[in-house]
Amino acid sequence: MSPLPGLRLDGKVALVTGIANDRSIAWGCAQAFRAQGAALAVTYLNERARPHVAPLAEAAEAELLLPLDLGQEGQLEAVFEAVRARWGRLDLVLHSIAYAPREDLQGRVTDCSRQGFLQAMDISCWSFIRMAKLAEPLMPQGGTLFCMSYLGAEQVVANYNLMGPVKAALESATRYLAAELGPQGIRVHAISPGPIRTRAASGIAQFDSLAEQAAAEAPLRRLARIEEVGMTAAFLASEAGAGMTGQTLYVDGGYHIAD
Repeated sequence: MSPLPGLRLDGKVALVTGIANDRSIAWGCAQAFRAQGAALAVTYLNERARPHVAPLAEAAEAELLLPLDLGQEGQLEAVFEAVRARWGRLDLVLHSIAYAPREDLQGRVTDCSRQGFLQAMDISCWSFIRMAKLAEPLMPQGGTLFCMSYLGAEQVVANYNLMGPVKAALESATRYLAAELGPQGIRVHAISPGPIRTRAASGIAQFDSLAEQAAAEAPLRRLARIEEVGMTAAFLASEAGAGMTGQTLYVDGGYHIAD
């Protein structure tokens, strides 16, 4: 079989948010983007997180390493301004950030607090819309935006609780963004991995049991790896994926079709 040059990302600029450590889904995506030739800008949450992220950014030859706490006014805008100053444009944006206060995440949706619900929606969903707005003027030739979802957006998953409605909103926002930005050649996708043992997943009650059940019931009899999520994102960002937008793509060993 002949090579497929359309899978390369040479000359493209990618902004990757949400790396916490080497088990992060965002890290799998950053590796894949760089392997396919993209230049990288990477963010870290705060100074406590920086020692865990900086070596990964260096390993991936990231040209920018920037702080991004979505709860801090102006930090997101500063990230996009730094990208604009460095490259003058942007081709790929990966949003892999989710948060809900532990007491709201581990309780019933019925009992969640107003403040907890709004904070979860702000950090986990509205921030993706904010990123799309900031990315749009940097993508005059088109580009691709990604967010990370989960099966709990469309099915009731035990212990996923508040994040279910939040991820459902995120997937809906993905479709609306795809419709609105499509005429400018900007494609928007949600990727839905199955359970992956990330730092964020540790906040979900009985996560290990959830992951074991998913691995046992998935047609492939295993969980997806962060590298596989990354390769899917790289494909979608490439010319090979140029005819696709507005989709939620499952990278979960087929668990979403299991009974």
